[in-house]
Amino acid sequence: MSRLLRVGLLLLALAPVVAAQAPPAAEWRTFEGTWTASGERQTLSTESGRPAGTFRLSGALALTGESGLSRGFRGEALGYDNGAGVLVGRSVWTDERGDRVYSQLRSETVATGRLVTGTITGGSGRYAGLLGEFTFEWQYIVPGEGGAISGRAIGLRGRVRTPGAAR
Repeated sequence: MSRLLRVGLLLLALAPVVAAQAPPAAEWRTFEGTWTASGERQTLSTESGRPAGTFRLSGALALTGESGLSRGFRGEALGYDNGAGVLVGRSVWTDERGDRVYSQLRSETVATGRLVTGTITGGSGRYAGLLGEFTFEWQYIVPGEGGAISGRAIGLRGRVRTPGAAR
């Protein structure tokens, strides 16, 4: 048997093994959660009568589901409200190991609070390459003195995918 034929047969024999070791295609996995946070808001009057403002919040975020995100995080958010009902911002969720999930936030005012849409744009450590989306309704619970605020996320739901499985 020629050397070329032996190499060809060996490659054919190994093909199923190589194919079986290929990483699985990214699949969407869902999660749900709760988020309560407090922080501060600064506002500025506008011609519309609705104040524009900035906010910074942090607090406990707990997720459950099939996503590999089933754990607790410290959730932080920073954003800007243009005074016309549109809010944009960023958030970062940090787990007990210091690994992070990054997202962009956009929201609009609804009758009972704010409907927030988040786009997960990546992560660090075990969340590197994470992509996804989530939504929730934000309800302010207690406006405090000097711009202090606190609130909670109602109906936090989303989905994520990674190039490989979340670790």
